[in-house]
Amino acid sequence: MERRDFLKMAAVAAGVTALSGVSCAAEDVSLRGRIKKAVGLGMAKVSGGPADKLKLLREVGFDGVEVGPNEVDPDVLNKAAEEAGMKVHGVVHGWSLDDIPKSIDYAAAVGADSVLIVPGKVEDGVFYDELYARSQKVYREVAIPYAAEKKVPLLVENVWNNFLLSPLEMARYVDELDSPWLAAYFDVGNILRYGWSEQWVRVLGKRIKKIHIKDYSKKIMEEKGLWPGFDVNIGEGSANWAEVRRELAAIDFNGWATAEVNGGDKDRMTQISREMDTVLGL
Repeated sequence: MERRDFLKMAAVAAGVTALSGVSCAAEDVSLRGRIKKAVGLGMAKVSGGPADKLKLLREVGFDGVEVGPNEVDPDVLNKAAEEAGMKVHGVVHGWSLDDIPKSIDYAAAVGADSVLIVPGKVEDGVFYDELYARSQKVYREVAIPYAAEKKVPLLVENVWNNFLLSPLEMARYVDELDSPWLAAYFDVGNILRYGWSEQWVRVLGKRIKKIHIKDYSKKIMEEKGLWPGFDVNIGEGSANWAEVRRELAAIDFNGWATAEVNGGDKDRMTQISREMDTVLGL
């Protein structure tokens, strides 16, 4: 093929791609029917016990909650959830590699279908390669076998821990552990400091079993620093929610989306519920 013919074909292809991009951008995607909405139980700042919080959250549009390990006595929480018609869908274990079996036990006791885990943090004196190997060793030898025994999946989340800094690396990390009892928990807002949420969704694909919903403003980050970047309402930061919805639909995501933002009273929880409806197309 002569060079001028190649250039013509390239130009035509570029034009088709551009038109396709315009068409895709014009098509909005709803996740209605795919998403179950949740928040952290502790986000509801209202008087009363767990039953009061769960009933309020149900009233303003949520389907379930996440809790910390041993946040509430299992019997008390189970009774409250049943009365409110709510699901305790997950337990947030956090950043430690220790005591994961205890969090799994708690999840099993409250009927949760996941435990969120973080492999630790790379920092001065904690080397990247060593944390990679150590965390996988703990997961392979301790956490995954116990999760399988109790039938409670483990979900690794992307957080600001200086670790698993690209979606390709996180996908590889999960794949190397090669277990049906370990997958990914994707946080839309956490990644915006150094990446694009929709790209992570596409790369992680069906490894993603649950998502955390928050936003992050790169503009505020540049003006005021890293952590103030989170001081925005859901939908008012740098996340491209239309693209996130499109990529979630493309991987046929069906599951829990849990807001992880500052909570408050009934009005505030209502606001969060409505913001989630907007950004997720519910």
